[in-house]
Amino acid sequence: MPCASSDGVKLYFEETGTGTPIIFVHEFAADWRSWEAQVRHFGRHYRCIAYSARGYTGSDVPDDQSLYSYEHFADDIGAVLDHLGIDRAYVVGLSMGAYAALQFGLRAPDRVLGLVLAGVGSGSPPDQRAAFMEQTAKLADLIEAKGAKGLVDAVAEGPTRIHLQNKDPRGFEEFRRNLGEHPALGSAYTMRNYQGQRPSLTDFTAELAAMTLPVLIAVGDEDEPCIETSLFLKRTIPASGLWMAPKTAHGMNLEEPAAFNDQVERFLHAVELGKWGSRDPRAQGNAPMPTKGHD
Repeated sequence: MPCASSDGVKLYFEETGTGTPIIFVHEFAADWRSWEAQVRHFGRHYRCIAYSARGYTGSDVPDDQSLYSYEHFADDIGAVLDHLGIDRAYVVGLSMGAYAALQFGLRAPDRVLGLVLAGVGSGSPPDQRAAFMEQTAKLADLIEAKGAKGLVDAVAEGPTRIHLQNKDPRGFEEFRRNLGEHPALGSAYTMRNYQGQRPSLTDFTAELAAMTLPVLIAVGDEDEPCIETSLFLKRTIPASGLWMAPKTAHGMNLEEPAAFNDQVERFLHAVELGKWGSRDPRAQGNAPMPTKGHD
């Protein structure tokens, strides 16, 4: 099994194709397998790497909770790239993976060609923080008490997964099956220490405003926990664009793989052509009826 080492923790990965590298970073309720539709598509023209985070199927499951911080998950991206001898790559993340991808971009911008942040930042708005942290603690306790079954029952039937079930029953069953194979200990520790203790993205406002990387922010209009943060990121990161997918919830790469791939591909091409720049200052402002030359 191909594995990269991150401070002694083995991370399982698969790679497909040749060309400019893209590394895919999965969400809490997924693993490397959730990117299959993206790897098949982009593997025709890019070098695609998908890996399982620490604590997930195929990778090591450390029994030390201190090894599950958001900093560890961000550093793991660099460790996989180092193992493969890759200096710079596009980083595509979903949810928990998008948070790690953004942190990696802030910590090592010289290693990132561009960021795709999908379904990012749940629990970041100030009015949601207390409830989010309470929910993550309860879910971690539930997973420890009931194992994989508790994880599947709590997550797969959640409000942001119903759209996948309705759109693609077969895909939803695959999602449930893969989720049920996750090591319960790793999921519980990830939920309690990464999800439950990561800072709000609003805490990084100054750093995000200074970021020069090209960024595509993607969110489904049914992904209520992430819409407000996506708007915040769009308004804060200078070279960012926002794509909102209609009638789509959290697992957008699974729900709408063709649309997701299309938007990511457009982003990659724009970056490669030097056409994804910072926002034109003339386009900024929130006046209700803005017109040139008038107050």
